Amino acid sequence: MDNLLIVTTGGTIDKVYFDDKSDFQVGEPQIGRILEELGVAFRFSVIPILRKDSLHIDAADRALVRATIEAQDTRHVLVTHGTDSMVETARVLAAIAGKTIVLTGALNPARFRGSDAEFNIGCAVGAVQSLPPGVYIAMNGRIWDPAKVRKNVDANRFEAAG
Repeated sequence: MDNLLIVTTGGTIDKVYFDDKSDFQVGEPQIGRILEELGVAFRFSVIPILRKDSLHIDAADRALVRATIEAQDTRHVLVTHGTDSMVETARVLAAIAGKTIVLTGALNPARFRGSDAEFNIGCAVGAVQSLPPGVYIAMNGRIWDPAKVRKNVDANRFEAAG
């Protein structure tokens, strides 16, 4: 992997407490800080394009994510995204040819102790380097085909669709 392009859209991974009423707001992208702290042995660049909860990401936002990825020469792309509509965004990106694109996020904010953010990012980094071109989701220690996965909101995890 020559260079990893990271596109951030917000979601729980970047959430912070906004006030003492426990209201969450999407803050600065956390992935660059996480990768730097882990001392990764590859170059990466971060393009923050949205700061939204994924429930608020719409077709125009997905088109922006797709256009941003298509405009870059980088073959390896990691997208941080909220989990509630990650599958829908992955399906929009599936038409991009010649790139390995992995979407990941977190069920708990990266700033919180016990967050799954670092684990999911690690899985996504491994996946983006080793998988053939296509679009994938890295969550809960598994690599998923976006056409065959769904988020189980009640269990707060990703699982096979069907």
